[in-house]
Amino acid sequence: MPDRNDWNRQTVEEFRANKGQVGGIWEGRPLLLLTTTGAKSGQRRTNPMMYLREGDRLFVFASRGGGPTNPDWYHNLVAHPEVTVEIGDQTYPAIAKPVTGEERDSIYARWAQQYPQFGEYQEQTSRSIPVIELTPRTA
Repeated sequence: MPDRNDWNRQTVEEFRANKGQVGGIWEGRPLLLLTTTGAKSGQRRTNPMMYLREGDRLFVFASRGGGPTNPDWYHNLVAHPEVTVEIGDQTYPAIAKPVTGEERDSIYARWAQQYPQFGEYQEQTSRSIPVIELTPRTA
């Protein structure tokens, strides 16, 4: 298994070189790049992840494959909600905001229906997997 940072870097490079089209495990899946600012380091970090678009709303999921803790990028966006989103050949600034309560549960249930592995991730962990809405920032 390649190093996660190396794997992310290769995925990011392929995404940017092909206007958002990435093969392998990403083939045919909705993929975006989310750039956050490190909570402690202040460094910008980019992570590829699947997303759900419902109307003009955009959501990502801090599943970490059903791991026991939230991914680092989630802690980063809670500390610094100003993020950058790349979808296809579009790049724009956005504000990341966790969705909670019944709305979170409803969105996650629809997501897990579309992509059953996310239902399995939720079953594997005792934490509630965060759902984050990414809203474009306006000037």
